[in-house]
Amino acid sequence: MFTEEKRKLIAEKLREMHPTAGCELQYGNVFELLVAVILSAQCTDKRVNMVTEKLFRVYNTPEQFANLTIDDLKPYIFSCGFYNNKGNNIIAMCKELVEKYEGEVPCDFEKLTSLAGVGRKTASVVLSVGFNIPAMPVDTHVNRVSKRIGFSEGTTVEKVEEDLRRLFPPEEWNMLHHTLIFHGRYICHSRKPECEKCLLNDLCKFYREGKTEESCF
Repeated sequence: MFTEEKRKLIAEKLREMHPTAGCELQYGNVFELLVAVILSAQCTDKRVNMVTEKLFRVYNTPEQFANLTIDDLKPYIFSCGFYNNKGNNIIAMCKELVEKYEGEVPCDFEKLTSLAGVGRKTASVVLSVGFNIPAMPVDTHVNRVSKRIGFSEGTTVEKVEEDLRRLFPPEEWNMLHHTLIFHGRYICHSRKPECEKCLLNDLCKFYREGKTEESCF
């Protein structure tokens, strides 16, 4: 059971450990962010940034992408992996943006998730990062760290998201999302978490139960 005091203390310590936590994808506008997030599935932000740096110099509007073929896009996004699926989704998504929303990315969860290739996590990232609307995207880092700390025992990302949204007020969701990602990325690794660097040892369920040598994906 998380008391208000414990919840606040964990959030404070996460911010203390990760004062620069934020989106590490590079983008110039909300549309570019949406494309970058789609490309980031099962790919590192570092690799996506290398790809989009070249890609957005050539194509950077929904109208341009909507007129591409997968063969046009493939040379730019090949190194992101799953390029056929990602490329086809991006092209289809851009056609929908042009046809339904005059080329503008909607700031509405239902409308976003109706677009090709845009799932719950992608839509939540766009709302949180692109529009500064409270959202709680759950990626592999957020999922893992939340369970280790003890925020959730959910077996699905939807349940983990639900538990985080219940524990924390909406005004804290965006920052919590980023600090959990940074914590998972730089300290609380899936294998061999660096617990000696962590300020949450006395608060973390995973550490208190002595599971620090276990892997968790």
